[in-house]
Amino acid sequence: MPTPLPLPSFFDPQRVGEVWRVPYEMRAAQAALWAREHALTPAATDAKRVCLLAIDVQNTFCIPEFELFVGGRSGVGAVEDNVRLCEFIYRNLGNITAIATTLDTHTATQIFHAVFWVNESGVHPPAMTMISLEDVETGVWRVNPAIAPNVAYGTAENLQAYALHYVRQLSQDGKYPLTIWPYHSMLGGIGHALVSAIEEACFFHSIARQAQTMFELKGDHPLTENYSALKPEVTEDAQQRAIAQKNLPLISALLDYDAVLIAGQAKSHCVAWTIDDLLTEIQAIHPKLADKIYLLDDCSSPVVVPGVVDFTDAAEAAYERFAAAGMHRVKSTEPIESWLA
Repeated sequence: MPTPLPLPSFFDPQRVGEVWRVPYEMRAAQAALWAREHALTPAATDAKRVCLLAIDVQNTFCIPEFELFVGGRSGVGAVEDNVRLCEFIYRNLGNITAIATTLDTHTATQIFHAVFWVNESGVHPPAMTMISLEDVETGVWRVNPAIAPNVAYGTAENLQAYALHYVRQLSQDGKYPLTIWPYHSMLGGIGHALVSAIEEACFFHSIARQAQTMFELKGDHPLTENYSALKPEVTEDAQQRAIAQKNLPLISALLDYDAVLIAGQAKSHCVAWTIDDLLTEIQAIHPKLADKIYLLDDCSSPVVVPGVVDFTDAAEAAYERFAAAGMHRVKSTEPIESWLA
């Protein structure tokens, strides 16, 4: 088959930053015809099995004016990333065996949302507040006693003890401080959905290659952040009782492919944390496995809040470390054969 394939006529890069309904029946018919015209074979017959892992490509992160739009330093990062990601999927339909998408999934009363915390006056912290270990030790911020019966551990005292353990664990593990994020990726809400253009590309791939898109939910546990698609930030309470666990099925599935391509948002947080956890698993098995991981450098952007915080340098440092470990930093615009040979 010709590579790269042409872009389908319905794809409009000007609409990637918008939300709209995918016309499934029409796209299914077009995908079946596209497969015949371009001699696309079922994904199950691929000699080289390639998985595209698209991390948190959701409205909440990727559509301007939504809750946590990842603009990067350019201010339009996620939109431009997704234009390139859509084009990459369409042009390489015959080379992508499977697409796995992760979905950040939240409800209101989680440890990184404002309602979970109060100060001595009963006021919730504003979005983007960083809660340090010292803040919890000195009572600057404490858990909201009103939510304790509905979250875990039964009483405000027990939940407070857990919260202290949580921020202490983050500090000891060298993680980012606990961040109070704006309410985002709310389960059942429009922000939780995949970006329409990405959803459409995944659906088109699913029909054209007769391969089910994989959907992985993460981040729904009330007592821990879950930047990584593979592992929550904290997995045990102070008594070493499990509160959450690694996504072993996803780890196993990814490492079973001949190549894994990684894109998504945000490069400094959920993407970097996922890659870091994947690298840890790889190094525990055999460091050479890092050679099968390809980072689509131009399909991810870091968190940048002008005048507040800029994680660009942190993201770059992480990607340099991943490359030093044997992973590949590639561009979506490069011929896929040039780096999958």
